[in-house]
Formats: sequence, structure tokens, C-alpha cells
Amino acid sequence: MISSSEKILQLIKQGEGLELEFKEARTRLNRDVFETACAFMNRIGGTILVGVSDKGEIKGIDPQHAAQMKKDFITAINNPQKISPPAYLSVDEIMLEDKLILRVYVPESSQVHRCNGRIYDRNEDSDLDITDHTNRVATLYQRKQAIFSENKVYPFAGLKDLRADLIEKCRKMAGLWMPGHPWPQMNDLEMLQSAQLYQTDHETGKSGVTLAGILLLGQDNLILSVLPYHKTDLILRRIDLDRYDDRDIVSTNLIDSYDRILAFVGKHLSDPFYLEGTNRMSLRDTIFREVASNILIHREYLNAFPAKLIIERGQVKTENASKPHGFGVLQPETFTPFPKNPVIAKFFRQIGRADELGSGMRKMMRYGKAYGGADPELIEEDIFKIIVRYPDTMAYPERPAIVKITGQAQVSTRPESGGRVEAQVEAQDRAQVEAQVDIDILRACADGPKSSAEIAGFLGHKQLSGNIRKALPRLREAGLIEYTIPDKPKSRLQKYRLTDKGRQRGVTS
Repeated sequence: MISSSEKILQLIKQGEGLELEFKEARTRLNRDVFETACAFMNRIGGTILVGVSDKGEIKGIDPQHAAQMKKDFITAINNPQKISPPAYLSVDEIMLEDKLILRVYVPESSQVHRCNGRIYDRNEDSDLDITDHTNRVATLYQRKQAIFSENKVYPFAGLKDLRADLIEKCRKMAGLWMPGHPWPQMNDLEMLQSAQLYQTDHETGKSGVTLAGILLLGQDNLILSVLPYHKTDLILRRIDLDRYDDRDIVSTNLIDSYDRILAFVGKHLSDPFYLEGTNRMSLRDTIFREVASNILIHREYLNAFPAKLIIERGQVKTENASKPHGFGVLQPETFTPFPKNPVIAKFFRQIGRADELGSGMRKMMRYGKAYGGADPELIEEDIFKIIVRYPDTMAYPERPAIVKITGQAQVSTRPESGGRVEAQVEAQDRAQVEAQVDIDILRACADGPKSSAEIAGFLGHKQLSGNIRKALPRLREAGLIEYTIPDKPKSRLQKYRLTDKGRQRGVTS
């Protein structure tokens, strides 16, 4: 396995080029470091090695100034007066031939960036100022929109088509996650522009909300009018392997989708006790927080392939459409992160629901084996897959085998005890589902009477599911809910409200 130092040495031997730049510095960064970072983001990304001469000689930096140089770089790259829009890049320290150098990995950005008000592009081993070349700037904008579909502008979509409550929620989350965050002081349009969710199409000259903005903050009818096939399919398949034991089809904005994914996982997966040092931590939540954000952030949304999260026996598998930048199983040692939807990723980081690019995978690999006994697998193809093992203590009976005898299909028999185990498991799983549906219905009615359709909507369904249809009479018979029009059970105005017993049950549930 090649170490990081060996990889850097191999890069240095290749010499400067379209994706590699050397910067010689000892105690402070040169101004052109930021011009190169800007050019890399505008082109196809690259690596900056600080402490290496133009000829590829490892000069190193002064170790006593390393911390300040890193701080200066991060401060400047996050300063909109220096780099606009700001970027979020990390700096690594690497020892080569007993000398310290700094490595800056710069991913390709979905935005067109400026450094000190100027637009730079990369050509071979140099940075070109193309600000005054109108055709080249227009081509750059067009290429960004073609590569990153999240930037597609919808001129018909404005603030009225977004959820004001969701914008306010994210504004507060950003302020709580990052004290001093500018969003709480901005109005809605300023916040959208700051997050690059409201842009101008430089080909047509029209402005509007982008696809990223619609997916993150749009009303459901707007999202489905733009992407009719948009959904994340959450499936539990442990007993009924041919169909499913539980299912939630999520076709709403990405903020609420994230919550629904984690709720589904929390409902069906255990969370064993785990100490890191002297602190208790949730392995399940830590791992699947990354899984959930990965499904939503790194999906190619113009591909109609539905994203899936499937809880199977002993493992969870996810699938989502992707624009791969390599094929095969990703290895943490050689993995180079590439942002599929940088604007959506950045928004998730602003509200505390995602880590910096690449760190999420490392966190998943770090805790995955402790959780499920095996390292998670991340497989990059046209369909990106994640496989995470989980501690599964449930006893599963073997499925009946179908055998051919004289041309007829015959189901093989199993010992009676196997049938009892299967029945016990099915009953246990069914009871858990029913109990959860009952609690959800009581919560739905807690703030006032609800029709059956309103209850289904509260639970995230577009129409009544079989579980809800069965639960409503069950709760009525238990005296927990009652009709608002008791003498006309089939009235189109019929609603359900909590009884005193139901209110007590709802509070304690």
C-alpha cells in the first residue's frame, strides 16, 4: 500500500501541470497561491504543494511558521473579499526527506470563483486571468452548468415557491452551529444568494432559484414539477425478503428527507452501548448521519434512478445515481474526494448536517467496524453503493426450499420449532410496527382533530396506507380516539380527535 508521502513524491516527479502546482515558501504564503486555488476550482481541481520549487526540489517550510501559514490560508480562502464565493479547503502537513511541506487539495467547484475580483482559469501549468475575455468567461459558466446540474437556473421559481418556514429553520440552525454566521442577519433573498441557491443564467441573462435551491427549500409540488421521479425509497426487508416489512417513500425537500432517513434507521436498527474514552457515543447515529447526507448530497438528480436505503439481515445497503470519477471500491488510503453537488454539500455543512469533504467517509470507516464487525464498503460506479454492517441479534428461520418432484413444485417441510421461531419473529416485528403507527397517529391528533387524509400526510404518506387503515379502528376501540361526527361515520367531513385517555397516552408515549 502506497503511503501519502510516497504518493506526493510520485506527483513531484511528474512535474507541474494542469492539476499540480509547486509554490516555494519558507515563512509566509505568496499571493499567487490564491490565484492558483481559484484557477483549480474553476477548471478541474488540483493539488498545491507549498515548500517545493518550480523545478521540483523539496525546499520545505519553516516548521515554526507552519501553523500561521495554514491559518492565513484558511482565513483568506474563506474571506469573500479575497475569494468569491468563499471556498472551504483544508491544508495537510507532510514530511518529505525530513522537510515539512504543505499540501492543499483543491476540488473542482460548481461555481465560477474570483480572486481579488478577477477570474482565473488553468492552462497547462499556468494560471490565466480571463476576466476581460467575455467569450471565455461565458464558456466557463456554461461548462459549470453542464457538469453540475445543481446549478441549473429556473427563472419561473422565486421566493414564493420556497418554504418560508424551512428557510427560517435553516437560518437558525446555521446561527446555532456557527456563532457569528451571517445568515441570521440576512433577508431571505440575500441568504439564497449567499448560499448560491439564487443565480443568474449567463447564457439567457435570466435569474431564478437553482435546482439546488428547489431541492433544499422548495415546496413539494415545485420539487415534483421539476423532478417528477424524485424520491428516496426506505425499505426494511428482513422477514419478507420478496417484498418488504416496512417502507417509507420520501419525496420531499432534502432537509426533511434527511430527518426521515435517520428516523427510519432509528426505528429499525439497534444502538449498542459504546464508549469513546469516558464519553458515551451513538455509533448508529454517527455512521448513518454520514450515510444519510451521502445519499442526498452526492446524488445525480437529473438521473431518474430512485435512491434507496435497504435494511437487510445484518447489513444496510444504499444506492443512488452518480457521475463517477473512478470505478471500484474506494480505499481511505488512496481516496481523493470529489464534490458531486458542492452547493448542496456546502449548505448541509452550514447547518451542521455534514462534515468537510472526505472526512465523512473517514469517520464512517473509523466507526463502522466497531458497530457491525466489518468495514463499510463504498463502491463508485454509475450507481454509487454503500454497504454498512450492523449488529443483528434476531434469529431468522431458513426460508422454505422449492424442490422439483415428478414435474411438480413441492415445498419442503421444516421442523415445527423453525415455524414457531418464524411466527414469533413476524409477530414481534408486526407488533413493533403497529405500536409505532399508533403513537404517530396520536401525535398527529395532539394539536387538533384530523381527517384520515391529514393523518396520512402528517405521517409522510400521500394516501392512506394499510397500517393506518387498520390502526384507526383499533385506536377507536381502545378509546384513544373518537369521531368528531359520531352519528355519521362515513361523512366526508369526518375527523378524528383524541379522547382524554388518548391525550394521556399521547403525552406518555
